[in-house]
Amino acid sequence: MKDSKTFWDNSAQRYAKSRIQDEAAYRKKLEITQHYLQPDWSVLEFGCGTGSTAMVHAPYVKEVLATDISDNMLAIAAQKAKDAGIGNIRFQQGTLESINPPAASFDAVLGLNILHLLEDPDSAINASYKALKPGGVFITSTALVKEMNIFWRMLIPVMQVLNLAPFVNRFNKTELVEKLTRAGFSIDHLWQPAAQSVFIVARK
Repeated sequence: MKDSKTFWDNSAQRYAKSRIQDEAAYRKKLEITQHYLQPDWSVLEFGCGTGSTAMVHAPYVKEVLATDISDNMLAIAAQKAKDAGIGNIRFQQGTLESINPPAASFDAVLGLNILHLLEDPDSAINASYKALKPGGVFITSTALVKEMNIFWRMLIPVMQVLNLAPFVNRFNKTELVEKLTRAGFSIDHLWQPAAQSVFIVARK
């Protein structure tokens, strides 16, 4: 299996063309998120991919710092934002660890479809907590690999060997909630659109 940056750099064009699997669930997640967003807010999104969600939320906030490990993903994202005339998103390559956002500098941190792709999700959750202002929110949409059917769980390692799938971390909803509360968050909103995924708004 290739390292994560190489995998996502190589997958960027294909990812950009892929369709949202559950459009209704995606729209509901956007709606819930925008219920929290405020016009004067600074937002950090890590693992932003090709920037689609950051672009949707940008009109509702003051500014967005959108980060990703993949330069190729960010190049696509920056071009999309430019073409759409969206000027309040700043794209930056790196991980939460390498970017090391200042403490209490953001009103919201978005980690969407990313925690299960990290070798150390606890570190990302802790960094998000640190980066948030008091009362700020951490919003995550996360695949629960432990809850997937056995066929997919057995297929993932095979796909990884063939460089067709990235690293995935296996946890369930209870374990994810424990990670968040252990970091200091309180759960403000939890919605599970399917057994194998969960959407959570956690407040500092």
